[in-house]
Amino acid sequence: MNTSETPADLVAAEDVLLFVNAAITATGQREFRSDAVGQQLSLDFLHAYVRVNYRRVYASSLALDINDHNAARIVLGLLETASQASAEERRTEGRLIAARLALLPPQRVYRLFGEVRRAGINNRRTRAIMRDWLAARPDLGHDAVKYRGGVKTAARHIHLRCPEGAGPLAEVGAFLFRPGRLPRYEHRLLDAWRRAHYEQGAVAELPFTVAEGFAARHGMKREVFLKRAAPRMTRLERLRTHSVTQRPEIDLTVMPLTRLALYVLSLPFDQRAARRTELTGALRTAARRAAGGHAGSWGRVHAVLDDSFSSSGSGQKRRRPLAVALAGHHLLEALAAPGAYRGLWTSGRGDALLVRPWGPTPLGMRVLDALEPGPGGAAPDRLVIVSDGWDNAPAGLAGEVLRVWRKRLDPGRRTAVVHVNPVYDADGFDVRRLAAGVPTAGIRDAEDLPALVEIARFAEGRTGAAELHAYLDRRVALFLGEKETVS
Repeated sequence: MNTSETPADLVAAEDVLLFVNAAITATGQREFRSDAVGQQLSLDFLHAYVRVNYRRVYASSLALDINDHNAARIVLGLLETASQASAEERRTEGRLIAARLALLPPQRVYRLFGEVRRAGINNRRTRAIMRDWLAARPDLGHDAVKYRGGVKTAARHIHLRCPEGAGPLAEVGAFLFRPGRLPRYEHRLLDAWRRAHYEQGAVAELPFTVAEGFAARHGMKREVFLKRAAPRMTRLERLRTHSVTQRPEIDLTVMPLTRLALYVLSLPFDQRAARRTELTGALRTAARRAAGGHAGSWGRVHAVLDDSFSSSGSGQKRRRPLAVALAGHHLLEALAAPGAYRGLWTSGRGDALLVRPWGPTPLGMRVLDALEPGPGGAAPDRLVIVSDGWDNAPAGLAGEVLRVWRKRLDPGRRTAVVHVNPVYDADGFDVRRLAAGVPTAGIRDAEDLPALVEIARFAEGRTGAAELHAYLDRRVALFLGEKETVS
């Protein structure tokens, strides 16, 4: 750490890490130990505090692996307080906002535009950002059908010119603001929407979420409708409807790792056991894809994985902590050297595919086991703990074990220890930590684990504010260099 840094610099670095952890994990939804109101109030305070005191860092967070909920909140906050930024800051913020909007799901962006309109943010810069995002959409007619309210709100807010006559934009304008005026549309989906009001065969041509309403209106049987709609479903729509019927089939090989883990955990035990080869193969394939160039580069890796009862999550984030642990288990196996991985579940189970949320959280005992030398008598190169941090059997043992290990047995830090936590602690304005000397990072998707390990080292206290800001600047430069930006 730079010895010239003042206590204020160190406090600033801690504040930045606190906000980054929250922006990665918190979504304002109920968690196992806190309700949605507490989560939202905690996030409100953090966003306001960091935006006022560290505006540059607040904007730079858009270049990190934060979740979509907080990315949208940051964009809204920056647009709402543009008068508080300098001209140079507004230029950088505009580019960051445009680059982040290009990554957000369209429904999230349209929801954000609605919040912008309700907040009365209507300056030229905001309208330009919205206009350029709409112009970059690959098919505005598709959006008009699938997100009709959002497109209509955005078009009104930026005074989008939709001339009468022929042309794609003219048809979108007629569809949104003058429905029923045109006898037919040249755009395939716009005309399918028109025909679906009286023609059952046109329902299957529409996006799934729109077609569902028309199918109910026509009294179509659910199984018949799903079979016809299958070719136009997205991957997530296929996953959502799979519990209703075995159609449509799901291609597990292309699913993201954490989403795949959630799907696996939603299956009954007998189905998991019967499909063991298929499910395990899909998880390992997704893990190798997520590991990318890091595969096999982490040496000997031991992991402590939390499958205690609290990993069941909440009604809004059902089994999410356990899914992150299961996905992390397979990703760490891919990151470790061949045959050099050992995963230990807090429940003591040895079958990762059949894990379930159960029992207390004896993290301390499992950390002791994980620090035992592996084959050949060598200690692990890395110890990764995936847990919500509620070490309660007995309470505090994990932190004490790690303190003694670091002070007495491994002062040279031959074993790198990191704790990744998928649960935001609203009362503490951060993710819960095991011990002061253990680097901790929030995590939402296991795929982000390699990048989060790099962030976690800043929480260990061995690097300061200068190094942290340099890291953020590198991430911003990389982010803006890879995305098409708007001034």
